Amino acid sequence: MTDYNTLRKTVAALVDGEDDPVSLMATVACEVHHADARFHWTGFYRVVAPELLKVGPYQGGHGCLVIPFTRGVCGTAARLEKTQLVPDVDAFPGHIACASSTRSELVLPVWNKSGQLIAVFDIDSDLPDAFTQEDAGYLAHILEDVFGKI
Repeated sequence: MTDYNTLRKTVAALVDGEDDPVSLMATVACEVHHADARFHWTGFYRVVAPELLKVGPYQGGHGCLVIPFTRGVCGTAARLEKTQLVPDVDAFPGHIACASSTRSELVLPVWNKSGQLIAVFDIDSDLPDAFTQEDAGYLAHILEDVFGKI
């Protein structure tokens, strides 16, 4: 299990004083990715136009370049502005297979301090049912610390 308390402190120390969203995303993606062996792809899809996400900073193999809000787990998280915890991606209607090895996924919306959705934070695992509500809760707090509201 991830030591989320240490991870939260580490991320806070690394981003202290930084306000560039891309730099913040790069740092969060790197630290979270290397914090747990379950995390095989860890990164952000940024809101770049109405109802459109584009890949941002990430760790792992290639990601999908563009995801509309109408498709996939990331699009659903963005459209609903609600965390998506998917134990079996093959059972998720409209799942986009950016990597064929992905078995489960956790996607959290990311808002700025003004409450505007700026991205989703996506974590993929090659293991089925790899994520818990506890993971989602701790990661939501880290994202709030760095970017703004939960």
